[in-house]
Amino acid sequence: MTNSGPTSRGKLYIVATPIGNLEDISQRAIRILNEVALIAAEDTRHSQKLLSHYQIGTRLLSLHEHNERQRADQLLSKLGNGMDLALISDAGTPLISDPGYALVNLCREAGIDVIPIPGPCAAITALCAAGLPTDKFSFKGFLPVKEMARREALGALKGDSGTCIFYEAPRRIADTVKMLVEELGPHRQLVLAKELTKTFETFKSGDAEQVLAWLLEDPLHQKGEFVLMVGPDLNVNESLPQQALDLLDSLLEVLPLKKAAAITASHYGLKKNELYQLGLQRQGR
Repeated sequence: MTNSGPTSRGKLYIVATPIGNLEDISQRAIRILNEVALIAAEDTRHSQKLLSHYQIGTRLLSLHEHNERQRADQLLSKLGNGMDLALISDAGTPLISDPGYALVNLCREAGIDVIPIPGPCAAITALCAAGLPTDKFSFKGFLPVKEMARREALGALKGDSGTCIFYEAPRRIADTVKMLVEELGPHRQLVLAKELTKTFETFKSGDAEQVLAWLLEDPLHQKGEFVLMVGPDLNVNESLPQQALDLLDSLLEVLPLKKAAAITASHYGLKKNELYQLGLQRQGR
């Protein structure tokens, strides 16, 4: 896929690839990967397995955290000369805790079209099946490696009213959950998702103390690729007045949740669905 004309520029396609199951790739992604002149990949040996599976013969070029700035300039030159390129990561959507920001930023500054080809993302895949609130969430990426910085990052979740999503390495997952118990208390709701879309995909949910116990009961529980999700602090809801929360809690003692949410919403002019979701969380404490 090479543009013609003396002033034409190439396009950069940001192509999401499977996070485990090779069937999780779109027809559009396969077509683009076949048509572009070059594919920039985080690990060419890893990505070659995907391309071989779909009989894609496009040439690969490495772009990773250690060579990204140099490669970005090189690829920008190719795009300026009319070549269409694709960027992929080892798994999932590029730039989400993966290389690519420098290249995309340069392309935007240079007026190069950057076109996303949507697909799998481990954070969203985990969140949609976790059973934690999805109306307000934040993605935090990988936690800091150094213990003090990691502890501070987790401690900052005190009072957070949304679901927080992290990636964590298997060698640190037990220590991280232990820190969560220490910083946020044993009853903060967590969900661990590991090996998403793979044969041994597992979701483990419970309070922080229960999830830590599960991790420690079998060394195999600490193996794999992890998405760690921390539920909201149920003692805090920035968008609702405390009087409404108090009324909801009182009504839940004597009425079904749907009725309690409706009465509270009517009394304070709030959204019934928001109160219903909050009630589900508070009943699960």
